[in-house]
Amino acid sequence: MVRYDPYHPCVFVDADACPVKEEISRISRRYGFGVVFVASHAHRKSEPEAGEWIYVDSSKESADLYIMNHVRSSDVLVTQDIGLASLVLPKHVYALSPRGKAYKEETIATALDYRYLAAKERRKGKYGKGPKAFTQSDRETFSANFENLLSQIAGD
Repeated sequence: MVRYDPYHPCVFVDADACPVKEEISRISRRYGFGVVFVASHAHRKSEPEAGEWIYVDSSKESADLYIMNHVRSSDVLVTQDIGLASLVLPKHVYALSPRGKAYKEETIATALDYRYLAAKERRKGKYGKGPKAFTQSDRETFSANFENLLSQIAGD
């Protein structure tokens, strides 16, 4: 297992609902990246994936705050949280969704606008279908994009 090294780019994972933890561990190990999984105590696992696990209290923003206070330029963040991604991008952190979509500074404002409009509709009682089911194709897309990103950062 590669340990977290504050002098080397690292992968941070917003781990509570992340469906690709095993892929993150496997691919990060291949490229020599340390992995820090951040999860609430409510999501503590008896046999967690390889990597360093940080458990925070169960309040809504605890994991986000931990990640925000610890990521550095050139680190990678895997998260489904568009708001968290928008906060780390200005720090020159790479952000990727578990479906393999890279969050970019030039498109994050639009994603935040859509998130706001959807929340506004939910407050009115109008609910959409919700996210589509996570598929094997999503897992493969994530793995390919994550591997390409780590390879690029590592200079391979």
